[in-house]
Amino acid sequence: PVVAFFDVDNTLLRGASAFHLAKAARRMGMLRAGEILKFCWHQATFLFIGENDRQLGSIKDRALNVIRGYTEAEVEKIANDVFERDIEKRLWPETVELAREHLAKGHQVWLISATPQIVGRVIAERLGLTGALGTMFVAKNGVFTGAFDGPVLHGEEKAIAARAFTAELGADLADSWAYSDSRNDIPLLSLVGHRIVVNPDARLTKHAKEHGWPILQLKRASIKDAQRRVRREAKATRKQGN
Repeated sequence: PVVAFFDVDNTLLRGASAFHLAKAARRMGMLRAGEILKFCWHQATFLFIGENDRQLGSIKDRALNVIRGYTEAEVEKIANDVFERDIEKRLWPETVELAREHLAKGHQVWLISATPQIVGRVIAERLGLTGALGTMFVAKNGVFTGAFDGPVLHGEEKAIAARAFTAELGADLADSWAYSDSRNDIPLLSLVGHRIVVNPDARLTKHAKEHGWPILQLKRASIKDAQRRVRREAKATRKQGN
């Protein structure tokens, strides 16, 4: 098999998935307003500057611990709500189309992210992708304890997970693909034979240019253009139906 790995935050969607998970937690009374304000600040920084290890750690720690005390079914319901209310409209049409192009070629498309695996799995299922690799949590008697079951899938850990996963599938890393926006994913991008950097931060931009890696620069207008196109096509379909 040929495998294509897609990072989620700022690669497949605009912003951080953990921020939207936190908003859902706030709606359910699981987070205080002050904590949401911190998320908003980190989200703004993430969008305009890129990943900051300390701030990203703060986002992940708060958002990932939200699942403590909830069952897998409950967290899956929250994840579906987050996708419908917050994530779907922020997807980058270009990278979603790239993922589907890989599928059309018979490749496996796996999301790979520090977000909880159950959340990544919902995103993958809603987009018709193969699956998701993400951070795992310990569940006791069907209830999440909030403890990590293995490492947070971030930075070097992504490369380790991708190497083990492709070996298990019998896939060749030289034939594999990876897409990411972050300098923290340089180990993953360097591991595969084909890589494309998407909306790269400053350090990844420099690294990509030095190594001749393709750069895909997206703009917020990309999403708006796609939304307008969908509305136009939907109107045309209704007229034809009449």
